[in-house]
Amino acid sequence: MKEIIPIACDHAGFELKEAVKKHLIDRGFEVKDFGTNSSESVDYPDFAHQVGHAVDCGQYRRGIVICGSGNGVQMTVNKYPNVRCALCWNVEIAHLGRQHNDCNIVSLPARFIPQELGLQIVDEFLDTPFEGGRHQRRVEKISQLIK
Repeated sequence: MKEIIPIACDHAGFELKEAVKKHLIDRGFEVKDFGTNSSESVDYPDFAHQVGHAVDCGQYRRGIVICGSGNGVQMTVNKYPNVRCALCWNVEIAHLGRQHNDCNIVSLPARFIPQELGLQIVDEFLDTPFEGGRHQRRVEKISQLIK
């Protein structure tokens, strides 16, 4: 069975989202597109929440969110306790986000990276395994809030 990757964006990320969707399909994945579906101005949380919730509840193993800076969608999905979203502007950050932090959602800053780099970041996110070991203890502490 093909893995399904949920994806969402705002208006600034629409063009990159469309390229990423095609790239994912070409790689053999299925895509669940939560929108938006044009470059008309929208509120990014309306779309990012859907990916955050779907990964948080275990419906999907990992996802992709995109906005102009990558910050807004990343902040939105990281509100969910089982989400670890990394904002990635280069391949090495994506690699370390997976290897050391077991990120399960990647955020792309559409206004700051070229399309080809965005696709390379997605590939690194999808292809890099979590290293575990000493990193496992640290990842477990991420959701342990101080009261």
